Amino acid sequence: MIDVVLADDHPVVRAGLRAVVDTQADMRVVHETSSAEDLLRWLADGGRADVVLLDLRFGAGRMSGAEATGVVVRDHSTPVLVVTTYGTDADILAAVEAGATGYLLKDAPTEELAGAVRSAAAGQVALGADVQRRLLGRMRHPGESLSARELEVLRLVAAGRSNEAIARELFVSVATVKSHLAHVNTKLGTQSRTEAAAVARERGML
Repeated sequence: MIDVVLADDHPVVRAGLRAVVDTQADMRVVHETSSAEDLLRWLADGGRADVVLLDLRFGAGRMSGAEATGVVVRDHSTPVLVVTTYGTDADILAAVEAGATGYLLKDAPTEELAGAVRSAAAGQVALGADVQRRLLGRMRHPGESLSARELEVLRLVAAGRSNEAIARELFVSVATVKSHLAHVNTKLGTQSRTEAAAVARERGML
């Protein structure tokens, strides 16, 4: 029996995920929570699961799914399957680099979700079809692909942050921020930080 934890701040989404899990003869939900912080508390208190189904975002001021993934994988050696509505390059890279075993979008078919849970429980990589296409696109056109840090800088630019504010938030120098933006402009063929953010949005990177 595969023990599954659901971590999503939307009750309707958790109910939908539970319905999928409960219809599978070989898996069951052992805990569900609306925040990454509660998930980590439950695990720290001795909670055990074979797979954690985790959203990427839990609202302003809350720990992100990517941050929680890093802790779950590092401290509890539990596979994390990200199930989210966010499918940009920045989101996928953040989750994968944090150690996520799989990544699915919430509109994935029931059979695909159930199969991904089984794969994650077995220690195998489980990527949705849309996610696979994005990652393959990055591999085929590496010169056009932005690194995780470049995407992070560009996301902050898109949020209206100045170079100085970005440097403070990422604990780097302003010169480093400018260097990242220069690489971004080269890769995207843009001339300014504002244009780069706009192009990245158009291409689904942000």
